[in-house]
Amino acid sequence: MASKPYRAGRILVSFFVGIAILFGLVALAGSWKPELGLDLQGGTRITLTAQGNPSSERLDEAQSIIDQRVNGTGVAEAEVTTQGGRFIVVEIPGDQRRDLIETVQRQAQLRFRLVGCSDYTGCGTGTQQPGNPLQSPTTEPTDAPQGEQGEEGQQEQQPGEQESQGNGNNRPPVAFDDDDAPAADETDEPAGDPTADETPADDSTPGLPTVEDENFVAPVEDELAWMQSPGGPESAAFGQYACAEDGSLTMTDGSPATVAPDAPVTIPSVDDPSKPLVTCSQPEEGLGNNPDQPAAKYLLSRAVIQGTDLDSASAGVPQNEVNWIVNLEIGGDGEDAFSAISRALVGSEDQFAIVLDGTVLSAPTMEGLITNGQAQISGNFTEASANSLATSLKFGALPLTFTDDPTIETVGPTLAGNQLSAGLWAGGLGLGLVMLYCLLYYRALGIVVLGSFAVAAAITYALVLLLSETANFTLTLPGIAGFIIAVGVTADSFILYFERIRDEMRDGKSMRVAVYTGWKRAKVTRLAANTVSLLSAAVLYIFATGAVKGFGFALGLSTLIDLAVLFWFTRPAVTWFSQYKFFNGGGRLSGLSPETLGIDAVPSGGKA
Repeated sequence: MASKPYRAGRILVSFFVGIAILFGLVALAGSWKPELGLDLQGGTRITLTAQGNPSSERLDEAQSIIDQRVNGTGVAEAEVTTQGGRFIVVEIPGDQRRDLIETVQRQAQLRFRLVGCSDYTGCGTGTQQPGNPLQSPTTEPTDAPQGEQGEEGQQEQQPGEQESQGNGNNRPPVAFDDDDAPAADETDEPAGDPTADETPADDSTPGLPTVEDENFVAPVEDELAWMQSPGGPESAAFGQYACAEDGSLTMTDGSPATVAPDAPVTIPSVDDPSKPLVTCSQPEEGLGNNPDQPAAKYLLSRAVIQGTDLDSASAGVPQNEVNWIVNLEIGGDGEDAFSAISRALVGSEDQFAIVLDGTVLSAPTMEGLITNGQAQISGNFTEASANSLATSLKFGALPLTFTDDPTIETVGPTLAGNQLSAGLWAGGLGLGLVMLYCLLYYRALGIVVLGSFAVAAAITYALVLLLSETANFTLTLPGIAGFIIAVGVTADSFILYFERIRDEMRDGKSMRVAVYTGWKRAKVTRLAANTVSLLSAAVLYIFATGAVKGFGFALGLSTLIDLAVLFWFTRPAVTWFSQYKFFNGGGRLSGLSPETLGIDAVPSGGKA
């Protein structure tokens, strides 16, 4: 059975249509200039100062987590370093991006607690909240995110509900600065002097209690019973605090919130999971913004689920909806605890709270039974805030606490503009020399080389632009070096294929036949060589960091582009040229003349 004819013309047309679509996407993205890296355009430097005297191991662990966060896409090439035993310096390319700055600063300590008291419900009883912001993906459509649908649901379920009961379900995290906090007022509850002389542990903050076990988890049954009737000491301590207009927790007299080591409750700046937590929501622009509601004060149970049980976190927009959400998948012991809480609270007006960095992110009721550990956090998220929260949760909590006033400054490029220009000129000169050599050596056949280089350059530029918009790819000098090295890789492909064609013609085959048989043999060798290049690029990308990772990414991308150009441009172009007598007849300037091949006459005839 005859093989299907090779349609060189159709392949070339389809290939150029694909390139046109690629540039159409670039036009839709609206940017024709790639994002430059820190070494080429400068950026933002964030200096974080650790509280207390952290060990070098914890500082290194925090540095690693922050590096994973800001380079979550793998190609942002932000630089994260430790300095002086207390400082972590983060350098982010480009203009100040508030979402990345928040991602760096966020402690991302996620815990689930039950709501015992709040400003809106009192103590021991729950009140239905508008718009349940935590839902099972399998629940009915009535579990709408906070917004218009949630408000309609409230009207249907509680037409007579007073406005104050629409508490701050979807609240952004709040940061507290207790470094200079005064001692707590004397109360009837047992409390020590937080300013008393005591030597804090290496990772503690001076003047604040030390958390014995950050991974403490309370039995769900005990906390379910507690939430129905919170203890007297905890309820009394709850009354000692108030929420300021900005959402910060204060003492009732307006002074900064403090807590003694032996107090029956904890506060966000300490966030001891083994104690009930007093905290506030915050009516400001940010995660889950709900500015129409005042800050709400909560008394929460001990932690019943730790963020370490979080298997995954991702941001997205559910089907047929427009609001961004954060998807959570809880595994391990947390999955069983989550199911038990769901069974106990579903259908009731009792609330549980999602607590991020010691503050209430959301305090919903259970409107559906959740048995698979999957849930969604919804609210007035933007794409940036949803991705920032998901990235912070996905890469874990920081093992230490930083002061609330990081130094943020703009830095200039580390390489002078003339050095970049010199590098680009060197790359252009090298490319020009390669093209000139190919024209002199392969003559008219070198036109395919010029076309292939031009097509590869166009595809590379378009992909760099698209990746800058969609994956935060930044072009650094090492990345440019990776693309320049790819010029040699691409030239190898042409040389291998053209020399294979010449060898076949020296063996007595016509050009049409040599183009076909030479491709079959050259293809295997070229695939093997490019596979080695891809493996090298993958090793650099996976195991290296910073600029070296960017070099590996650029090298791998260039290798893939080389394969695409070789299969869908170079081969069909040579096949198309073989139809013309100037080439298959051994024209003097074709590059396939008898003099060039070192034979008496060029074989004629044959069908590819």
